[in-house]
Amino acid sequence: MSLINTAVKPFKAQAFKEGKFFEVSEANLKGKWSVVFFYPADFTFVCPTELEDLADNYAEFQKLGVEIFSVSTDTHFAHKAWHDTSAAVGKIKYVMVGDPTQAVCRNFDVLIEGVGLADRGTFVIDPAGVIQIVEINAGGIGRDAKELLRKVKAAQYVASHPGEVCPAKWQEGEKTLAPSLDLVGKI
Repeated sequence: MSLINTAVKPFKAQAFKEGKFFEVSEANLKGKWSVVFFYPADFTFVCPTELEDLADNYAEFQKLGVEIFSVSTDTHFAHKAWHDTSAAVGKIKYVMVGDPTQAVCRNFDVLIEGVGLADRGTFVIDPAGVIQIVEINAGGIGRDAKELLRKVKAAQYVASHPGEVCPAKWQEGEKTLAPSLDLVGKI
């Protein structure tokens, strides 16, 4: 079953951000646009490249009113240790959620059962707490923060312009489409 257009399920987890530990829940994903970015594990190989890419583009997400929550099945303590020892991960200013109980991963259907790790899942959530974008990558395939930014901009545009849709490769400021009978068979 697809998670598109479903509300984020309730959860509570411990997180790390900028030297502090705190609790997060589904309530933190409401009231603004959010990206929940699952990755397999701390102290690995592809994961720090993805998290650094998000860190390098975090200011752009913030300009759009988007908060980022990275999640793995590691603890919030492991996140702090990784943050303190890796130059790439040390750049992170967004929330790093620990999910050792695997509850958050199960809620988003990204838990690799029997392994205890998360798939590379990306979820864009609107201010009402409803999932608008779902992307799952195989473990060896890293994601691109700039492409995620483009998708967030498209989701925000569609949400604020009822009756319009963004075509393939749409970039901010480009023409959109208004689905109607006169467009059928013309594209």
